[in-house]
Amino acid sequence: MFNQPKGIRKPFPHRDLNITFILIGINIFIYFITMLSPRSGVYLALNPGTFIQYKFFWTPVTYMFTHGGMSHIIFNMLGLFFFGPHLEQRMGSWEFLTFYMVSGILSGLFSLIFYLLAGINVFLIGASGAIFAVLLAYAVYFPNAIVYLFFVIPVKTKVMVPLFAGIELFQEIFGMNGGIGHLTHLAGFVIAFFYFIIRLGVNPISSFKDSGKSPWQ
Repeated sequence: MFNQPKGIRKPFPHRDLNITFILIGINIFIYFITMLSPRSGVYLALNPGTFIQYKFFWTPVTYMFTHGGMSHIIFNMLGLFFFGPHLEQRMGSWEFLTFYMVSGILSGLFSLIFYLLAGINVFLIGASGAIFAVLLAYAVYFPNAIVYLFFVIPVKTKVMVPLFAGIELFQEIFGMNGGIGHLTHLAGFVIAFFYFIIRLGVNPISSFKDSGKSPWQ
């Protein structure tokens, strides 16, 4: 008899609830709130000072729904729009939501700890940590899917993820593109990697190395 996984690997009931579009809607709603009241961004962004001194303990959640400009939110929401629905369908809505929130929150907390230790006072905003986690997850389930970088260059998702990781690492080390949370992006990749291993019992590297089709395709 087949034994269902228990404990941390116990699966959620598979539901199709369009969580992706709900997340996009929340991001857009909060974006317009912060445009109407820029001061509200201070209470939503993840900042070492406000987190420790003023006990803004909700900000590891709210920062990932807050964006600093039109291009910022468009870029992140396009990533969620293109990859989220297929990933949600494969994982199930509850698993996808858990994955998205855990990746985003832990990416923020990892960045917060680093900023505290380094004495850096920044206001971290944006869904990028969770979006980069979504990119890795999509590559795990669909490693041979073709993505067109800049809408022109075809590349397989299993190549895109290490390529992006290398670019982010290079930019973080050499301080390029200041104002962008490269560390949070990298954390999104790492947290998603361990989420698959710990929660789903899947090794992403094994999926990437498979020269044939993924077992999920």
